[in-house]
Amino acid sequence: MSFSSLHQSGNPLILFNIWDAGSARAVAGAGAVALATGSASVAGALGYDDGQQMPFDQLLSVVERIRAVSDLPLSVDFEAGFADSPEGVAANAKRLAALGVAGINLEDGIPPENGIRSAPEHAALVTAVRQATDLFINARTDLFLQNPADAHEGLLAEALDRAGIYAAAGADGFFAPGLSDPALIKALCRDCTLPVNIMHLPAGPDIATLAGLGVARISYGPFPWRDAMAGVASAYSDLVPNGA
Repeated sequence: MSFSSLHQSGNPLILFNIWDAGSARAVAGAGAVALATGSASVAGALGYDDGQQMPFDQLLSVVERIRAVSDLPLSVDFEAGFADSPEGVAANAKRLAALGVAGINLEDGIPPENGIRSAPEHAALVTAVRQATDLFINARTDLFLQNPADAHEGLLAEALDRAGIYAAAGADGFFAPGLSDPALIKALCRDCTLPVNIMHLPAGPDIATLAGLGVARISYGPFPWRDAMAGVASAYSDLVPNGA
């Protein structure tokens, strides 16, 4: 089954985001059908802040190691493309494609969460990547992530407009992290022409609920890495009380 065909409304692809070859092995061994990196997780594991603070060559090294231990379809969080022009973003995408990557997330947010590109600007990046590769392009909007929950209803129409523009530019999926209201998720899935990706939030709807709303892809973002690091810290605290 192709990576694209795994995106089914109501029967979502579950992507428990990884950050290195070790976590890739763990998640693959647990039965995953595909893998996906999370930008904050990969950056944090290497001591960087999120938001393209990590050199792109280091991301490539991480991806290369993941590909060495698993042949599952792999989607890479490409953030905003690690370049300032459509040509640069396309060139970087080609380097990922050469490693056997199946897909990417490409966000319209300006790293690090410093505003949002206009839809035509982001569409130009999507088009450049589409013309250069056959990667599954999961076009991400940061509208909901960069705005409070009480503003989300008023942003839904713009999100749908962006989804249509990104689809016309060549996107294969639409990612709306930060959106957690079930009614808004249902409306987005109903009216969006692309398969919708929602990030599973600790206090948000569970997998079964998201599936029932029509979500086609559920990802976990930075939370698996954060939980793993909290577990390491907790284990140390249990072994060495009071840091003695």
